[in-house]
Amino acid sequence: MSEAFKAFVVNKTEDDFTADIQSLTLNDLPEGDVTIQVHYSSVNYKDGLASTPNGKIVQSYPFVPGIDLAGTVVSSADSRYEEGQKVIVTSYELGVSHYGGYSEYARVPGDWIIPLPENLSLQEAMIFGTAGFTAALSVHKLEEAGVKPDDGSILVSGATGGVGSMAVAMLKKRGYHVTASTGKASEHDYLKHLGAEDIIPREELSPEKVRALSKQRWAGAVDPVGGKTLATILSETKYGGAVAVSGLTAGTSVPTTVFPFILRSVNLLGIDSVYCPIETRKTIWNRIADDLKPEGLDEMKNEITFDQLPQTLSDILEGKTRGRTIVKVTEE
Repeated sequence: MSEAFKAFVVNKTEDDFTADIQSLTLNDLPEGDVTIQVHYSSVNYKDGLASTPNGKIVQSYPFVPGIDLAGTVVSSADSRYEEGQKVIVTSYELGVSHYGGYSEYARVPGDWIIPLPENLSLQEAMIFGTAGFTAALSVHKLEEAGVKPDDGSILVSGATGGVGSMAVAMLKKRGYHVTASTGKASEHDYLKHLGAEDIIPREELSPEKVRALSKQRWAGAVDPVGGKTLATILSETKYGGAVAVSGLTAGTSVPTTVFPFILRSVNLLGIDSVYCPIETRKTIWNRIADDLKPEGLDEMKNEITFDQLPQTLSDILEGKTRGRTIVKVTEE
C-alpha cells in the first residue's frame, strides 16, 4: 500500500479558501474500521456545494469531499470485511463530516459499508451512486404504496439530473409509462432514450399560482425538486396516488394545502438516502443490481479524471451536467 496518495482537498481559513489536488498519507485519514482503495467516486450536487466556501456542507477544514465511493478493502479491523473484497460506501457522514471519496484511499466505519452485489461492477456502482440509490428507493417506496404500471403515467421532475435520469430508466424497466419534466429542450432525445414516453416543460410545473387541486394527471411521481414544483405535482396527483420527494433544488417551502391528502388520499413519501437503515439499504442495492438495473447505463455516464474534478464540481452547481458523472480515482 502506498504511503502517499492523491486527494481533492478543500480548506478554509479566515482569509482564504482553496480546493485542489494534494498529497496525503494514511495518517491523515480519519478513524475507521476499514481502509479502502477507492477506484471510483461520483459527482453530486452536495459535492459541488462542499467545494465552495459558503456551501454549508463541510463542517470542519481541511476536508476531502465526495459522498460516494466504490473500491477494494486493503485492511480491516471488522470481521465482516476482508482484504480484496469489493465494497460500496454512500451517505452517512461520508463527504460531509468524514473524509469522502475524492481520495485514492479512504477509511470508514464498517457499519457504513455495503458489499458489492453480484451483477454490479465498481464502475456501475458509482454510475448509480447516491443519486441512483435515491431513485431506486423512490421507486421502491412508490411500489410499496401500491402504485402499479396500470394506474397511469408516473411523472419524474428534474429528469435530466442524476436522480431524475435514473428514475426514468428504472421506472421504464419496471413497465411504467413515464412522463419526464425538464427545462432543457436539447435533452428530449436523451430522455426518450432512457425510457420517457412523454416530456413536458419544467415551467408547466411552476405556474404563477398553485391551485389547491387541479386536474388529476399522475398516478405517482418521483420529485427531486421540491418547492412550488412539489406543490403543483401534489395538486395534480390522482386519487390514491403517491409522490416520492427527495430534493429541494426549487426550495424548501411547499405552498400546498391539506386538500390533496384528505380529498384525494394522496401519499407524500419522504425519501432519505443518508440515514436509511442498513437492511433497507442492502435490499435497495440488491434491487439496483437486479430488477432496477436499466439497460444502457453508459448513456447516463460521463467519466472524468481527478484533474477534471474542480471544473465538473463547478458545472454541476451551474446546471451544466446531465445524468451521472463518475470520477476514476485509481485503476482496479
